[in-house]
Amino acid sequence: MTKTAFITGITGQDGAYLAELLLEKNYRVVGLQRRCSSSNTARIQHIIDEIELVYGDMGDASGLIRFISKIKPNEIYNLAAQSHVGVSFDAPEYTGNVDGLGTVRLLEAIRISGQENNTRFFQASTSELYGKTSIIPQDESTPFAPRSPYAVAKLYAYWITVNYREAYGMYACNGIMFNHESPLRGEDFVTHKITKAAAEIALGLKSSLTLGNLDACRDWGHAKDYMNGVWKMLQQEVADDYVLATGATRTVRDCVTLAFAYTGIKLKWVGAGVEEKGVDKNTGKILVSVDPKHFRPTEVDVLCGNAAKAAAQLNWKQQISFDEMIKEMVQSDLNNYGVTKKSVAA
Repeated sequence: MTKTAFITGITGQDGAYLAELLLEKNYRVVGLQRRCSSSNTARIQHIIDEIELVYGDMGDASGLIRFISKIKPNEIYNLAAQSHVGVSFDAPEYTGNVDGLGTVRLLEAIRISGQENNTRFFQASTSELYGKTSIIPQDESTPFAPRSPYAVAKLYAYWITVNYREAYGMYACNGIMFNHESPLRGEDFVTHKITKAAAEIALGLKSSLTLGNLDACRDWGHAKDYMNGVWKMLQQEVADDYVLATGATRTVRDCVTLAFAYTGIKLKWVGAGVEEKGVDKNTGKILVSVDPKHFRPTEVDVLCGNAAKAAAQLNWKQQISFDEMIKEMVQSDLNNYGVTKKSVAA
């Protein structure tokens, strides 16, 4: 029998990769799409005829109940969120409403529609939950210490998922996903901001790049790998919570150096703190600088995950390396201008 999956956030990076994966596994895929005045389906345009889309919003409880009652999905993947940490400081109430209360609305929709024994639920949790922790690496038992409105909203979503699992016997699990990127990542996220700028600077379309904390360390993986882990979580006999991570960290500076190197530009770093610069070794031109406007009110310094549980119980592990991921992202940005790496290097 064909399984039906309902994906919130299907038009985002994770939703697009997950929809592709589920179609490959012969699922019926239904996605929740926000109504916009302009198209927001670019990431899923290549599979648009193979999936079903319904207009809705995580703030509309009655709509979610109606969808779940009608669709009766075997699996629900809640990927919808205001997912930008920096933006959450400017829009804390909206972030809490979508990321936190949106999750309980969806869980209630499952329960009210009588699907609590038929539907498996996945909640997209985040490494930002760990926040200001001194424990490295972080795993499923590491205490949470959120440092942003985004992380606090996601903390509520995490615990309400656990609560519904325990209170109602629902199959509900959290995937605590560390940073995961790809060419489909939004351009306002730091990795894609970096790779796009590297491509544009190499092509002479942009003169420089400004960033915030170059010393911030993150555990970066590929979204495609992580969505495979997400699917595996809902195939287990018993619902549980899992960390998905690579176990290796890179600084923002490392990401910049690698992205520029792929375009043929070798950077050297001079100065420190807000005076630090990334300089083209060949020309001496300053290509990267620090701007305090990009600093967050509270910063998370080091996030590094331990995915041993996922490896043992889900047989999951990283397939795409950090270097491969950054190269893929830069190449994609170059391709958007009709340019190959070979022609740039020449």
